[in-house]
Amino acid sequence: KATVSVLNCSDEGRGACGQKRKDRKQKMTSIRVADTVAILGGGAFGTALAQHLARKGTKIKMWVLEAETAANINDNHENVGFLPGLKLSPLITATLSVKEAVQGCDMVLLVIPTPFIRQWLQVNHPAMPVGVPLVCCSKGIEIGTHSTPYEILVEEMPGKYHKHLSALSGPSFAWELATGNPTNVTVAAAHHTTAATAQAYLSNKHFRVYTSPDVIGAELCGALKNVIAIASGASDGFAFGSNGRAALISRGLAEMTRLIVKKGGQASTVMGLAGVGDLVLTCSSTMSRNYSVGYRLAKGDSIEKILGGSRAVAEGVKTSASVYEMAQALDVDMPISNEVFQVIHRGKPIKTALATLQSRPLRSEGETFEFRSKM
Repeated sequence: KATVSVLNCSDEGRGACGQKRKDRKQKMTSIRVADTVAILGGGAFGTALAQHLARKGTKIKMWVLEAETAANINDNHENVGFLPGLKLSPLITATLSVKEAVQGCDMVLLVIPTPFIRQWLQVNHPAMPVGVPLVCCSKGIEIGTHSTPYEILVEEMPGKYHKHLSALSGPSFAWELATGNPTNVTVAAAHHTTAATAQAYLSNKHFRVYTSPDVIGAELCGALKNVIAIASGASDGFAFGSNGRAALISRGLAEMTRLIVKKGGQASTVMGLAGVGDLVLTCSSTMSRNYSVGYRLAKGDSIEKILGGSRAVAEGVKTSASVYEMAQALDVDMPISNEVFQVIHRGKPIKTALATLQSRPLRSEGETFEFRSKM
């Protein structure tokens, strides 16, 4: 006969019940509306975040690089270059001045492509406000240093900023976010109060934000899934079918977990929104820039032609080199990522690379990971 334990809320149990409710309430975060948010970066995702927050009633000040983009946003309420066809809220304004964008803001969202973050910060970090959440929304791994965007922020910004830093990760195509489709993501931070504040400002009934202490895991998930997505796009480009895509996703999760645990992240993070959630999304849709790179490679386009014809950044292309170097240095087995690197940076025929994965020595599937975190 099964038994169920129930918290007794009567008589002597009432005090325990009240404390339980109090503890649970303290862990919950209420949705809040920021008065003003600065978004630094005028690409598709930065624009989508701006539209989402404006829908909540938040005033948005966007820093953009191009004068043409600023004019389109301010005069026509549209970011034609990166998110065409979306009518932007009048609460969104654009500027070419970082100082003007961040003045008086309640939160900063940094949406600069990873290869340019360090140089951008070296020039602009003195203008950044102190004491407000700074959420890094970029995904990738810096070439040479192997630093994630969050790590670059820690390296380049004075210590007074560090406790206010967090990283956003999870399945979130820009167009769907911008148009109000249901989206769930994770904000990871070393300090829970920082993550909780960002969570409250970002969340609404369409955009649900979870918090996590595993910054390393969340950021590496966001970078590694882009590399796996290139392989998935190539598989679909060759019409290898749903079985092949499912194999790449599941084995991609395995190699992502190996590297993340080796770097001090948590295996459990890979099973959440930042990991399996974002990987499934990115590996299964033509809306994914990285998936599209793999698909077009399978169709015969060169990597130079693919990259030359788009203003949007497919982070997985450059990230594949960093992942290859990290895996070699840390002695981590990452066969899918290795083949993507060989195709993009060594000229290996992509069909040969996919065949290589299927002809590897047979082995056991099961692996044991240690759950730990440096954050």
